[in-house]
Amino acid sequence: MNENYLTIALPKGRLGDEAILKFKGIGYGDVILSDSRKLIFIDDEKKLKFMLVKPSDVMTYVESGVADLGIIGSDTLLEDEKNLYELLPLDFGFCTFAVAGKKGEEIHQRDDVLRIATKYPNTTKKYFKEKNQAIEIIKLNGSVELAPLVGLSDVIVDIVETGKTLKANGLEVLETMMDVSARLISNPVSYRFKYQIIRDLMDKLKKVGSIYVKNN
Repeated sequence: MNENYLTIALPKGRLGDEAILKFKGIGYGDVILSDSRKLIFIDDEKKLKFMLVKPSDVMTYVESGVADLGIIGSDTLLEDEKNLYELLPLDFGFCTFAVAGKKGEEIHQRDDVLRIATKYPNTTKKYFKEKNQAIEIIKLNGSVELAPLVGLSDVIVDIVETGKTLKANGLEVLETMMDVSARLISNPVSYRFKYQIIRDLMDKLKKVGSIYVKNN
């Protein structure tokens, strides 16, 4: 950890774009250039450093202490247990964890084993254990919607935002599991030694959040 700068890991992609807008809304992200291929942006005046990383790597950078803070979806937090603090829910990145499949597919009280394709095996196991439904997990890293279409699985578990991809492939949400949104996370040591600057940042994010919600 850099003692003089607050380092923040942001995920590349849509969630990161929304996070950048959020930081710019509090005057903290003006150094980030959206059309640049750079991965590190430094604001010497405010003593801030932003790192753009793969979404799946945000928690690794924060846990290791390379980054003090990070922005990540709560779906990733639920799936992977790391030694870090979840500090603040943010008002963007909204979607849901859902079970999806062909219309009429039974997902509970089945006598046979329910085959589930997913990128989230841990979250899926925990959810269906509470439902007392026997399952078989088929771990996929992408295009999980294909699995029930070709007979690899009965259903899928994935995060759903608009449902357009499901509909385009003849699938639908069978059950909503839980809501998902962006979260601010922290390295525990950073939170201890940079407590005041982190709390000040959180206060600013809370205030701009309320403004965005009100205007929408």
